[in-house]
Amino acid sequence: MELLLLTILAGAIWIAIALISSPPDGPDQDRTTDFRRVRRHPAPPRPGRYSEPQHARVLKGRCWVIDGDTIVIDRVHIRLAGIDAPELNHPWGRKSKSAMIELCKGKVITAELQPDTTYDRVVAICSLPDGRDLAAELVRMGLAIDWPKYSGGRYRHLEPEGIRRKLWRADAKQKGRYDARRHG
Repeated sequence: MELLLLTILAGAIWIAIALISSPPDGPDQDRTTDFRRVRRHPAPPRPGRYSEPQHARVLKGRCWVIDGDTIVIDRVHIRLAGIDAPELNHPWGRKSKSAMIELCKGKVITAELQPDTTYDRVVAICSLPDGRDLAAELVRMGLAIDWPKYSGGRYRHLEPEGIRRKLWRADAKQKGRYDARRHG
């Protein structure tokens, strides 16, 4: 009885080794995926403690858009200086992110780093290759509002009429009246 069990176990191990070591042939080959050939777009790394090198005051490169006021260039999470865009789970949040993607798609973004950080993100004034300020463009489109506490009112004149009513959650957050537990 023991000899029979050992024989069956040895046969099963031999079959498993044969299946693992031999490459697939025939029609089954299409069903397997060679992961080395799959082209992937890696997600940016999660923000961690960022310590800015002393010589790096400007970052340039293509960016990955996180939301309406956050991008990633060369694995550095950057918050646009002086504006507040709605969060993704707030009204107009996804529209703000889509607009940012359209503005940045295929372009090299220049980020002039500021000495501030917020939520482990560096703060920067970001511009498009033609010199337009990304934050100003979002405010002009009505998908972000000026945050005077941090911008000194730099973008206030670009806000469309009634935008603070449209983006009421961002406005309330700036004034300290927004409770995420109550409003989501």
